[in-house]
Amino acid sequence: MIKKLEKLEKFKKEENFTKEEKQNKPIIKELKNIKQVGIFLRPNSKDIKKSFDLVEQCFKEVDIKVVLEDTCAKMIGLDGASFDEVCIKSDFLISLGGDGTLISLARRSFSSSKPILGINLGNLGFLTNLNIQELRSFISELLKGEFKIEERIILEGQNNTRHFYAFNDIVLRSKSARDMVTIDASIDNKLFNTYNGDGLIISTPTGSTAYNLSLGGPIVYPLTDVLVLAPICAHSLTQRPLVLPLDFELNFRINDENGARLIIDGQDIYELSNGEDISIKDSKFKAKLLYTKTKNYFQVLSEKLNWGN
Repeated sequence: MIKKLEKLEKFKKEENFTKEEKQNKPIIKELKNIKQVGIFLRPNSKDIKKSFDLVEQCFKEVDIKVVLEDTCAKMIGLDGASFDEVCIKSDFLISLGGDGTLISLARRSFSSSKPILGINLGNLGFLTNLNIQELRSFISELLKGEFKIEERIILEGQNNTRHFYAFNDIVLRSKSARDMVTIDASIDNKLFNTYNGDGLIISTPTGSTAYNLSLGGPIVYPLTDVLVLAPICAHSLTQRPLVLPLDFELNFRINDENGARLIIDGQDIYELSNGEDISIKDSKFKAKLLYTKTKNYFQVLSEKLNWGN
């Protein structure tokens, strides 16, 4: 009886997380002795130099070196280093722009396993919720170990000609706004549905507040191990968004003589032929996002979506 009580007490201690700890998991302390940060800028934004200068000054004040990726550096008339060199030599990376800038960086840099801090110069900022005026305060907290790193799902896809990764979502849609597309969908090689409509979104939890949200798809807590299938303007009211476990492998076949388009994170677009197959699964890689320790996802939702107003 005593041993049983001891085991029960141990179990209670292991399960006794506060609500705040559950919301903030995982908190990973892996940034120590920071020497260099790599910065990536919003593309085609020559006027971003003032913002970069301010960021650089904030890090110089605490003796942390700043290096720009080469393409970004040329955009504002400075010298930089190659993408791979920046990722390898930096302790963490900074996305200076909006959510789109961070999504692009996360999709390209996840294999380096370097955390990304998003500084928001855009409008919405679901992912980049730190503004530039808050940077000095954040750096002070960072150096004290007061931060958290969230690991986000990266999807892996493949068709006959290419291999690709997505941070937010993968979209299969008709080539023309006037036409529908037919998509056969299978889970673990077993056909379960045929979608007729404008297309289909395969979204990560992170991407659930993007295109998926505009279609009436569910908002999914970003650290949940699931993915979402959301039909775009389905021809039948019975076609509803579907939440699936992450360990399923999804297969799609374009069953339309006009073919379709494959859109990755809203940034890369490819043509698909009739009969072409696309497989999508969890890549097992994670994108790491760096946040203030006090960042609360539900507060971000409330602010960005004007809940309670």
